Amino acid sequence: MIRTVALLVGVMVPSLVLRELIEARFGRGPIADLSAVAVPMAATAWLAPYASYRRRDALLWLVGPGLYFFAVIAWRVALAPYRDWSPRPEERARMRWSRDPEHAGTWCLTEPESGTGHTSSR
Repeated sequence: MIRTVALLVGVMVPSLVLRELIEARFGRGPIADLSAVAVPMAATAWLAPYASYRRRDALLWLVGPGLYFFAVIAWRVALAPYRDWSPRPEERARMRWSRDPEHAGTWCLTEPESGTGHTSSR
């Protein structure tokens, strides 16, 4: 839970600071509004594949439920590499059931996705 909160705070605080800086420079308006979601959208797009979401789900920040989806993604990333959610069909080939008694009933990632070079191979 601490990792999830740290991810949320680590994304939302810079987002709010960026909004305040742009609002102080250019005033209130659409530029300030879009700057408030720029950092969370980038973080969501970056972390989404590790939580069985798609990068395009970051666009949900533009219509409202972005914070909810980012919270779910942060929670799932904090629980990685052992996952208690089912993988998407395109991920199934890279997943296996964990045989570790401590993590029984969870999925384990066997090899990283080719497009994500900064994950571990566990």
